[in-house]
Amino acid sequence: MKLIELSDKQTLRREEAAQLLRDLADRLARQNEVEFLRGGMRISSKVADEVQLEIELEIEDDEKSLEIEISW
Repeated sequence: MKLIELSDKQTLRREEAAQLLRDLADRLARQNEVEFLRGGMRISSKVADEVQLEIELEIEDDEKSLEIEISW
């Protein structure tokens, strides 16, 4: 049963997306947690020492996508 599910979709420049990923990686490495701010509310979750990482690249005629999923 899902207790919370947050989803965010935005249009960014490639460099901005890369910075967002770097910031997330730094938080994972230093603080062992992920954090999201939504509507003035702070939601965080501790991340286990070992995680499963899935990276998926999809190439279609009119669109390409890279999906990165980390679960624990």
